[in-house]
Amino acid sequence: MVDQSALRPAPGRELPDGGSAHSSSRRSVALLDRVFGPADITVLRHELLDRLDRGALGERFDGFVLAVNEVITNVVVHAGGTGRLVLDASGSALRCTVTDSGPGIPEQYQGPPEVPAAFGDGGRGIWLAYQLCDEVTMATGPIGTTIGLKIDLPGR
Repeated sequence: MVDQSALRPAPGRELPDGGSAHSSSRRSVALLDRVFGPADITVLRHELLDRLDRGALGERFDGFVLAVNEVITNVVVHAGGTGRLVLDASGSALRCTVTDSGPGIPEQYQGPPEVPAAFGDGGRGIWLAYQLCDEVTMATGPIGTTIGLKIDLPGR
């Protein structure tokens, strides 16, 4: 069983009734909600590490953090440099949504990616996210992109 109390809500995002954010598997609470830019990748990764409990996520911890890091790096490199990350938890899953206002993802990159070339430049971020997460969603167009990453919590 996952110790839900180990997942801490983002400051100011506690439930208004003072109840536990994880008292119901139907409830979801934001653990982190942050706008970021090029200078924030490392800081954001550390904030993510601070909000998650390694023990609760088990062997999925490092993979989820890596997947999120790859997506935010893609925002900085390919989508104008700034974005917003929202991390939330329910009783059964963690979800991370990363949104940017870039030009959108070209059509040839909008499906599940093929294995990237061993020595090619780039092309691994979204592929890694698909390998490390239980679900990857993408909504993209000329005014921006939203990538959703989801992992089921162990034991749920």
